[in-house]
Amino acid sequence: MREIVLDTETTGFEPEQGDRIVEIGALELYNHVPTGRTYHQYINPERGMPDEAFGVHGIGPDLLEPPRPAKPGEITLRDKPVFAKIVDEFRAFIGEDAKLVIHNASFDVKFLNAELRWANRPPLAKDCAIDTLDMARRRFPGSPASLDALCRRFNIDNSSRTLHGALLDSEILAEVYLELIGGKQPDFGLSSHGSSGGGVDAEPLWRPRPRSTPLPSRLTEKEKAAHAAFVENLGDEALWLKT
Repeated sequence: MREIVLDTETTGFEPEQGDRIVEIGALELYNHVPTGRTYHQYINPERGMPDEAFGVHGIGPDLLEPPRPAKPGEITLRDKPVFAKIVDEFRAFIGEDAKLVIHNASFDVKFLNAELRWANRPPLAKDCAIDTLDMARRRFPGSPASLDALCRRFNIDNSSRTLHGALLDSEILAEVYLELIGGKQPDFGLSSHGSSGGGVDAEPLWRPRPRSTPLPSRLTEKEKAAHAAFVENLGDEALWLKT
């Protein structure tokens, strides 16, 4: 089962009022285990950046009114590709059949479908996403269900999340999602696979496969003989004789 944990950052709340996506971050799970493949892209929204949105994610000081130079760690957007230039790479990464895992999925899917429409691409299906916000509200009714609140509930370290960032939020959300469905998988290791550049991290995809040659038995002949003698002494009702 392939799933894509995904997050976006935007210039605001309503694409139909001119707001656009400025960052997409995503990572791949296979049978609830991270494969190491990630997608991360900053996007030129071809519009200004409202102060309120900049205060949330800190992206695009060059799009503020008036614009200002970027401080250390801030990301500028004027030199980044527009969505139409990266749409095919993005669609190739998420694929056709994988479920998207998104916190407050209606928000991100609304923006993604608007961008896909403007790029003359087909929209995402209505049932494309698993909404972890809805999962958390059903599992913990009446309790806070923000990503930060769920990190506190599940004791997930999100100390590096001083601002919203699409790839970092996807990595954190993946851990929250696994807790929501029943518990963390061993050797999760998300943080070591993050991509700091644009596009798809092309790290080879790993899949578990059967051994070509079965491992030999570690029992010695002496141990086998001792076990056989032990079973013989148990009599005809021994469980080992009924299998």
